[in-house]
Amino acid sequence: MRLSAFPGGWLSAEEISAVRQRLLREHLDYCRRNSPFYRDLLAGIAPEAVTFESLANLPLTDKQHFSARNAEFLAVPPDRIVDIVLSSGTTGLPNSVMYSEHDLRRLAHNEALSLAACGVTRDDTALLTCTMDRCFVAGLAYQTGLRQIGAAVIRSGASTLANQGDLIRRLNPTVLVGVPTFLRKLGRFLAENGHDPAASSVRSLVCIGEPLRDAGLAPLQLAQDLEALWQAPAFSTYATSETVSTFCECPARCGGHLNPELAIVEIVDAAGRRLPAGEHGEVVLTPLQCEGMPLVRFRTGDMSFLIEVPCSCGRFTPRLGPILGRLCQMIKTKGTTVYPLAILAALNSMAGISDYYVVATSEDHLSDLLTVHAAVSDGCSPESIAEQLQSRLRVKTSVVIRTEAEIAREIQGPESRKANRFIDQRSRP
Repeated sequence: MRLSAFPGGWLSAEEISAVRQRLLREHLDYCRRNSPFYRDLLAGIAPEAVTFESLANLPLTDKQHFSARNAEFLAVPPDRIVDIVLSSGTTGLPNSVMYSEHDLRRLAHNEALSLAACGVTRDDTALLTCTMDRCFVAGLAYQTGLRQIGAAVIRSGASTLANQGDLIRRLNPTVLVGVPTFLRKLGRFLAENGHDPAASSVRSLVCIGEPLRDAGLAPLQLAQDLEALWQAPAFSTYATSETVSTFCECPARCGGHLNPELAIVEIVDAAGRRLPAGEHGEVVLTPLQCEGMPLVRFRTGDMSFLIEVPCSCGRFTPRLGPILGRLCQMIKTKGTTVYPLAILAALNSMAGISDYYVVATSEDHLSDLLTVHAAVSDGCSPESIAEQLQSRLRVKTSVVIRTEAEIAREIQGPESRKANRFIDQRSRP
């Protein structure tokens, strides 16, 4: 398979539509001919007759399908597979995702486009503070994308604050890539040890795994803290292991740009019906030009919305809004519905909380119970935390004070690849 590459969002809306249409039909034909799963699912469907509009009539694929019939998604002989990763397993067991050499080239192209969109050039040096091992794709993706751009890469991976700080002082990276709560902690660590992060070589922050903006695209407190500490713009990105597709903000920082030759994104309601731009629903992705494990209308389980007005940066591609939560993690408590990400964002904004995690348990089949475990400084009480959450989100919580060491053991266990601040202990029907 040959990778078709175009100048991304700089195409006109009409050119984007034509590219998307051609690649969609090629993708559906490839899936039907080569993937045992889609050979069954798409039986009787003529790819040449499918348009973007009629794509909404095709069946959806969810993570349960991908897990239960994982081997049937493989569309190339096993000897064509050169890399195997595992999905993060945030909401279930990790799934095997198999990449061919073509898929790795596509991965690099995808990340190069996304990183270039937020201003990364061959003159940059990037420090990767994200996991580089344990069958995780993120570190590999950023490394290959940066190499394609021509930037230098410091493959630190997950390491201590002291080690990351030492690398910044010795090697002068201009770009930091990592989870935003970690980058904030790193900046505060440097400041507390006599090294002003704003005076460092760092000029931009590429943030993964946690949202930086609210539903109105306003910066969350986490984003404000980051930019104040480092005096550098913080860019939000979104991706999933299964779809190998990334959405990254541009300097306008108002939604992650879609690369039209690499993915089609839809937003659907609980019944699977496509929603118009601006309405909140589940993100559904059809990654184009994938060879090893191609997907059609894959339900990510993440909630967001589409922005279709042209961006001030000049691109015409649709943009994906911030991730508002995970569908399967939705909490119902005393008549109020809330996603864990909203709770985490509120806790991130509270002065006096140095670290935390949230536990959800079942009260009955109609309501959930929430307990916040927090490490705090003087002057921050359990009562004040509970009152602020009640005021902001209309949710009632219990608050337990822990030490930072106790919090760290819970959110980053020995087998963890990233911090888990929401622990779901609810019984399932």
